[in-house]
Amino acid sequence: MTEDQFKKILIATDGSDNSKNAVNSGIEIAKINNADVYAVYVIPPVSAPAAQRGRSWAESIRQDLTEDGKKATKDVEDAAKETGVNVETILLEGNPSEEIINFAEKNDMDLIVLGSLGKSGIEKFLIGSVAEKVVMNANKQVLIVP
Repeated sequence: MTEDQFKKILIATDGSDNSKNAVNSGIEIAKINNADVYAVYVIPPVSAPAAQRGRSWAESIRQDLTEDGKKATKDVEDAAKETGVNVETILLEGNPSEEIINFAEKNDMDLIVLGSLGKSGIEKFLIGSVAEKVVMNANKQVLIVP
């Protein structure tokens, strides 16, 4: 990796311990390259069964997810600022892999950094993998951090 290779880095976070490794790696790359970081959290759609329980219940879940997103991106912001890296926090709504890819494309990101849960077999089949979908469909460089 050469200095100044990356100027705009999207760090996708879900606030989990696994995503903290990706956050740390993304910030380190940003620091080396004097790059700006875009901390992205995607609020997934509230599922049909949740919506069937009633609007207030579904809205409560959405509100909780929004608060989780604000906390997750604030954690990235705090870590970036500690190292002198410029950071912008972004909350998006929709399918996580699609929103990450769309944001990266529309905003001309040089690198997408995200964590992987390392799931395999039936567990991966059942829940899907945001990281895998981003790798398979993004036209940008992607760094997956275990």
